[in-house]
Amino acid sequence: MSTRTLKYRGPLAALSAEDKRRLLDRSGESDAQVATRVRDIIARVRKDGDRALLDMARELDRANLTSVEVPRARWEAALASLDPKVRRALERAARNIAKAHEAQKPHAIEVETEPGIVVGRRPDPLGRVGVYAPGGRAVYPSSVLMGVVPAKVAGVGEVIVCSPPGPDGLPAAGVLAAAALAGADRVFALGGAGAVAAMAYGTQSVPRVDRIVGPGNAYVAAAKLQVVDAVAIDAPAGPSEILVVADRSVDPEAVAREMLAQAEHDPDACCVTLAVSVTVAETIAAAVERAAAKAQRREIVTTALRERGAVLSVDSLEEAWPFVSEFAPEHLLIATAMPREHLERVRNCGTVFLGERASVAFGDYMTGANHVLPTAGLGHAYSGLSVLDFYRWTTYQHVDHAAAAQLAEDVGVLADSEGLFAHAEAARAWRKP
Repeated sequence: MSTRTLKYRGPLAALSAEDKRRLLDRSGESDAQVATRVRDIIARVRKDGDRALLDMARELDRANLTSVEVPRARWEAALASLDPKVRRALERAARNIAKAHEAQKPHAIEVETEPGIVVGRRPDPLGRVGVYAPGGRAVYPSSVLMGVVPAKVAGVGEVIVCSPPGPDGLPAAGVLAAAALAGADRVFALGGAGAVAAMAYGTQSVPRVDRIVGPGNAYVAAAKLQVVDAVAIDAPAGPSEILVVADRSVDPEAVAREMLAQAEHDPDACCVTLAVSVTVAETIAAAVERAAAKAQRREIVTTALRERGAVLSVDSLEEAWPFVSEFAPEHLLIATAMPREHLERVRNCGTVFLGERASVAFGDYMTGANHVLPTAGLGHAYSGLSVLDFYRWTTYQHVDHAAAAQLAEDVGVLADSEGLFAHAEAARAWRKP
């Protein structure tokens, strides 16, 4: 089942139980050293606040900061100096993200469960949200848009952005420009677990937020999981992944391009194709091999494909869907002649791309859908980031005089049965209309 570049190659049905388990389990081994280091960083930030953040910027980022906050003039200058072509593309992306997320905004509801009893539920925007933007090897201005724009659409009171400083003491220029374009309120030159701790618990300069969103490395992911006692987070995220389902109509080169586009993200990326027929699978595998040999990020691509790359054959599309559901990919590309016909079969994935022309790259940047998505099989329980992540809900209920009299005895009976006698008394006090 192995080949020079791809980890797995052959019929899906021929995978051993152990190989299938390894392919499905993308959670990664728990790194005790990372968890311990993150715990120490969080404790340090909680104890020493800004001083700890400034010291860690010097120790970890080699940046000598006098303040952790980036003046607005610096990020507005970054936007002004941005390549005009890049700026136009970011503006187009921001417009589409805003339009797509505006359509997702929830509405208040009320229902009369019985005459005189009204139950309502109202969406309230969060007061303050923190958006983490990676730095270093991975700098993604597009991810700033994906976090800030939906938060602003939702009406969040304040949106802050944290991103690691470079040697000049500032986050990457593209990140600063995207923060200005998206309408962020404040930007901080903070990275890694320290940034997460600062947003979760607050420091002298960094305000405490209600939710932290955005991608990051293993330290960021571990820190987000360790601060859930204090703040809400988006779905825990790991390395990028794609699952392609292809039939005989597919262009093998198109599938290869999609495989490489995800493989170049990270050496731990997971890229899998299920192709109908051995012939189609072998043609796609050969295209992947050729493309990998010429990739500009060849070392990252080949490492990813050797560790977690697969092109597997199935006898029919019917054989593919159970595996798709079990795998729960971050990105699912249905590269078939009639992709919409299969959409109802899909569950448990971050986002679906219908047809080979619906490149994942389009979704990553420009369609307006959010690219912050669950990975490692967490699509079984989590959804991709949306405008809904930036609200909390207030539930309310009203009971009129007559309804209270009608409720009193039955509620008293239930309360007595549970041994909550004060509850019963509170209810029965309203027995008389």
